Amino acid sequence: MHTFNTLSEFHKFCDLPKPEHPLVSLIDYSQVEYKTTESEIHWMQNFYSIGLKRDIQAKVRYGQQEYDFDEGLLTFIGPKQVLQFELLPSKIKASGWLLLIHPDFLWHTPLARTIKNYDFFGYAINEALFLSEKEEKTITEILLNIQQEYQCNIDKFSQNIIIAQIELLLNYAERYYQRQFITRKINNNEILVRLEELLNTYFDGEEVINKGIPTVQYVASTLNVSSNYLSGLLKVLTGQTTQQHIHEKLIEEAKEKLSTTKLSVSEIAFTLGFEHSQSFSKLFKSKTKQSPMAFRTSFN
Repeated sequence: MHTFNTLSEFHKFCDLPKPEHPLVSLIDYSQVEYKTTESEIHWMQNFYSIGLKRDIQAKVRYGQQEYDFDEGLLTFIGPKQVLQFELLPSKIKASGWLLLIHPDFLWHTPLARTIKNYDFFGYAINEALFLSEKEEKTITEILLNIQQEYQCNIDKFSQNIIIAQIELLLNYAERYYQRQFITRKINNNEILVRLEELLNTYFDGEEVINKGIPTVQYVASTLNVSSNYLSGLLKVLTGQTTQQHIHEKLIEEAKEKLSTTKLSVSEIAFTLGFEHSQSFSKLFKSKTKQSPMAFRTSFN
């Protein structure tokens, strides 16, 4: 399985020049040529992607489910999620746009906290969003506005302007999804969806302070499966064990608090269920290659 931690790695795999901005990039999908001889590609990306694509000649699985492109154009993929592409022979060239957003671009902005509220980045939705011609034009204009901004000389206003455009795009998408799914059922991979909801609720509430970091056993019993079954299933679906999922969520929460609050490292460690801040700092550094203070300083 291919793992893409940076936008540059994904650009290289698509046989594209290096991105003009390291944390946000708009790709012309007609220029993509996957650098592989595999007919079936598995990958996990550590960034968000929003695709506006036509004529996709591939069978796609997302969270072990078929992803339906039959009518839809707009797709949303979150970080740490696994895709499988079975490329199909075709003379038709795919077209459209693919917006990549690294999570580090969002830190120190309100969107770092609220992006998790957009359900369409999770496994719960597995069909592309249908757009009218007018809606497609609206989304395309926003995508090109984002590209134009990062291609300009970067200044202290650039990030906020790009973030505002991303939020505008997400709000339009939420409107369109609400319309689409009034009469159409959202298929989902129950275990993955419930796991995401469980970890979000646990870390957003008082449980993490009162009970500490959730254990694999706690997560499995709450989901009514055995620990071994859950870790084995997640390993197949996402390439990560239950423990790795818990740690990824914990680091995500830590980054949010470090970049959006003035809490001390010790206070953040406590709110995340650690008895000792040294244990928190050690885990954070092992996962991010930075100490909590170094990460915070990088956003000041």
